[in-house]
Amino acid sequence: MTSRSPRRQRLAAALLAATCLTAPARAQVPPNAQPSPAPPPPQTARPQQQTPAPPRDDEEVVRISSELVQTDVMVFDKSGKFVDGLKPEQFELKVDGRPQPIAFFERIKAGTVNEDAQIAAARGGAGGASPGGALPLDRGRTVLFFVDDLHLSPGNTVHIKRMLLRFIEDEVGQNDEAAVFTASGQVGFLQQLTDNKAVLRAAAARINPRPYSVRDGQSPLMTEAHAAAIEKNDAQVLGYFIDQMLRENPLLSRSMAESMVQSRARVIVQQSHHIARNTLGTLESVVRGYAPLPGRKILFFISDGFIVDDGDSLLRERLRLISDAAARAGVVIYSLDAQGLRTTGADASTGGNFDLTGRLSAVDMGEASAMQAPLYQLADDTGGRALVNTNALGRVVTGALKETALYYLLAWRPEAGAGASAPKYRRIEVSVAGRPELRVMVRRGFYSAPPAEESPRAERKKKEAEKKPEAAPPAGKKSDPGGRELVEALRAPLPRAGLPTTLAVGFVQDDKGSPVLTVSVELDRDALTFAPGEQPHAEFDVLGVVIDDRGKSVTQFGRKLTVTPNPAVPASEQHVVYSFSIAVPPGLYQVRAAARDGGSGRTGSAMDWVEVPEIKKQFSMSSLFIGERTAGQAPASPKPEDIPRSVLLSVGRRFARTSYMRFLTYVYNPAALAGSQPDVALQVQVFRDDQPVFTAPLARLKPNEAAGNAQMPYMAELNLNTFQPGRYVLQITAIDRAAKASTTRRARFVIE
Repeated sequence: MTSRSPRRQRLAAALLAATCLTAPARAQVPPNAQPSPAPPPPQTARPQQQTPAPPRDDEEVVRISSELVQTDVMVFDKSGKFVDGLKPEQFELKVDGRPQPIAFFERIKAGTVNEDAQIAAARGGAGGASPGGALPLDRGRTVLFFVDDLHLSPGNTVHIKRMLLRFIEDEVGQNDEAAVFTASGQVGFLQQLTDNKAVLRAAAARINPRPYSVRDGQSPLMTEAHAAAIEKNDAQVLGYFIDQMLRENPLLSRSMAESMVQSRARVIVQQSHHIARNTLGTLESVVRGYAPLPGRKILFFISDGFIVDDGDSLLRERLRLISDAAARAGVVIYSLDAQGLRTTGADASTGGNFDLTGRLSAVDMGEASAMQAPLYQLADDTGGRALVNTNALGRVVTGALKETALYYLLAWRPEAGAGASAPKYRRIEVSVAGRPELRVMVRRGFYSAPPAEESPRAERKKKEAEKKPEAAPPAGKKSDPGGRELVEALRAPLPRAGLPTTLAVGFVQDDKGSPVLTVSVELDRDALTFAPGEQPHAEFDVLGVVIDDRGKSVTQFGRKLTVTPNPAVPASEQHVVYSFSIAVPPGLYQVRAAARDGGSGRTGSAMDWVEVPEIKKQFSMSSLFIGERTAGQAPASPKPEDIPRSVLLSVGRRFARTSYMRFLTYVYNPAALAGSQPDVALQVQVFRDDQPVFTAPLARLKPNEAAGNAQMPYMAELNLNTFQPGRYVLQITAIDRAAKASTTRRARFVIE
């Protein structure tokens, strides 16, 4: 079914003739043979870095439905310890002040596959696996960082940037996914959920100080709090600024000075409201965008704070919309005050005013609480906490993630006709009967129906189409709805799974020493529509793009393909794979691919990142290329023409426990002392949940004189029958003992 070039056959042969690594349950066993001679570098390799199973195609996960309404609840004792073992009859649930019977109750551990199934059950549906196959057995946390750089001082920006980088290096686990966003969008294309630490580091590195725009540059300094007080006719604050203006401009009349001060305050208040709306609008968009992802997400909102005036109905409504969006998306917000420990009074570093008359003291004393008020509201309304008045932000972030590891899921049936009228904001209250000393963290409210401006995706598209009719195709040409669907799937922020699609991205070195990006796209054969007839066949389209870290397209690829089954080969051993390769300069790249079944019209997509190093100038290693050998296949085959067709490089990297996993990598540019051969050793390790479960002792690589020792291959095979089902990481570390240098490559795989 899959065409195989000679180069691809040679790479498959290399995997077949691999060294065998045996992994007993509690032992560390070295390889029992040296690798075989090197094959030529692959040009259409088929590796894949495992990505989490995507959500259902175009499904909006709404946790507030006509069947059941659900909310997550955390309960802590006085010492901050989660109170385990509570029963549903111990909880008292009220909606808009009226008691509600609990229709569903479950204790849930965050970051597990069971979490998905339990949440689906609370919605009244079946849950768990995506159409593309079983979810990985080990699920991690989903952590979002939203940096409000529109309300962040330069000093705090640097501090937050360092905190994020430390978190990425030390806290992001093997199964975790994270993303870094900013209110201004300065992170750009890197604002995406990923498990790739290189992407997260690059995103955090782009956060730079922005000029604080809620100021007019005049003297004396007028803060947002001062301007808000003047707008509310605070005579003390108004009098202070009038006196200061008259001191600097003695020819002004007092009435003129008063008018100028009030005008100045009005401009600052308008600036403050406008920037706050931008921040909250972007935050709401981020929260709603991750609704399709299963499980609960933790979002850290990081800001110096800002003022939300009681009279600003637009800002108040925006906060409610965020609360509703978080309830529907399963997002819990923890707010972090980037100011840390706040001080009162004048500060030379911020250009504060020295008010000897004390007229500003009341406003200055209350400024910190006013700036922190939206931080508290965002956290309280979404079931999180406001982490304020501490300089140990990294520590409290770690503590917050531990705090959210366990929770209770409560669900109730809405009243008949509750969502039939205009959307109404409903208040939630949850307590534990007879236990007033316990601290209950729960979402404060939600809208009975999605607000009109946040209608489902199909409705939004319909409204956009009504506003802007689609142009008619040129004469003689037909419109291409399939092409549009492919482009939409390619541009979507999250993968689509209507047609299960898997992507593999890696890199090798070509004959000239330059890096070559290798891409393989695999479709689920069973999901394709085969036309009946004497020779059944299926047609599908593949479209892809390679994008650099600035969001610029490097190249596009794709074509229309036809698949014809081979009756002589079992269907389970026939793979639908499209491969593509391109020479690229060193850098960070994302590859996106979308596919559309010609028969059913279903679309699917996948995306992955790869960091291509400077191969020519340093000791380095290629990506890891992984394949599978079933128990019934021969352990080695010296001739490419003898290779069984079913032994291919794996794109999905999902293996049976009864099989053997084969892997291949190339080591480049090892140092060689005068008159001696390179001295390079490799160590193979397998990790689960960041813990090593298999470690092989160092194995020295044989020189590759045919390639001038510029590239040294390493091939091996690992017996999987002693590993439990779950998600793993294969790690290979190459050590150049002559140059005292090392490099590491990792690849994810799943044992089923």
